[in-house]
Amino acid sequence: MIFLRWLKSLKEIQNRAAGVLSINNRNLGFIYPHNQRRDFPIANNKLLCKETLSAVGVAVPDTHFSYSYFYELRDIHHDLSSLADFVIKPANGSGGNGIIVIVKKAEGGWCSAGGSFYGVEEIKKHISDIIFGVYSHGMQDTAVIEQRIVQHERMNAICDLGLADVRIILFNEQPVMAMSRIPTSESDGKANLHQGAIGLGINIETGRTQHAIKAGKSITHHPDSQQALLDIAIPYWQEAMIMAVKSAKAVPLKYLGVDIAIAEQGPVMIEINARPGIEIQNANNTPMRLPLDKILNNSKAMAGGSSQ
Repeated sequence: MIFLRWLKSLKEIQNRAAGVLSINNRNLGFIYPHNQRRDFPIANNKLLCKETLSAVGVAVPDTHFSYSYFYELRDIHHDLSSLADFVIKPANGSGGNGIIVIVKKAEGGWCSAGGSFYGVEEIKKHISDIIFGVYSHGMQDTAVIEQRIVQHERMNAICDLGLADVRIILFNEQPVMAMSRIPTSESDGKANLHQGAIGLGINIETGRTQHAIKAGKSITHHPDSQQALLDIAIPYWQEAMIMAVKSAKAVPLKYLGVDIAIAEQGPVMIEINARPGIEIQNANNTPMRLPLDKILNNSKAMAGGSSQ
């Protein structure tokens, strides 16, 4: 009897493993065949992405200023004088590197979401680093200063250490899986799983959270706020799903991740990713290979039918 239970458990594990999307599966089965390298800049360059999506009516953060050359920084004192809160980010950065979130003015400068103080000269140096390519593999980059999004109070109740986002993976313009990335004190207020943020799986049909992980381990409460994480309804869920599909239709990439912030007034598109990670499967405690294969097979069947 014990042996039969063990055998059944082993078979379930094997079946589950067979449905897990690996890095190689993702690259060889979905990214390389369906995302042309010439189209990657639309995801890699945040300014180009915002221009493309705003042109089709997708809400994106306002761009206050952008700096591509060092001489443009000569007026930065004047540029920043009217701003109380803003976000500085590299146009071609990744993984949250190089992003500074300014939340309020202070005596002689500003305070970041992490509590650090920045004067004009510190901000000028950081922007210079971005232009020099410190956060984009040594390639010259553009520094973007954009609107800071104030997230919905329901998202803020989970944790107010930084801006959470919703990552939705789509294939052939169809949503496949979703999660919210929740900042922690360990992640320094950034929604980056590799820096210590929480991956909070979301049921794409209901918009309710269903599983959570941090550093690869399942959790049920936020380690800083002690807020329960499961069975929470994500605000504006249907609107976020519509935005994700609309964004996927606006770009030539067929396998992508879209990152959306949930603001008080509704969802706002942050960026798109041509090579979204696979940790979303652990966040949902659900493999992703089967739904991807189903979409792929349906697409092939429709293509075959239309050619006859």
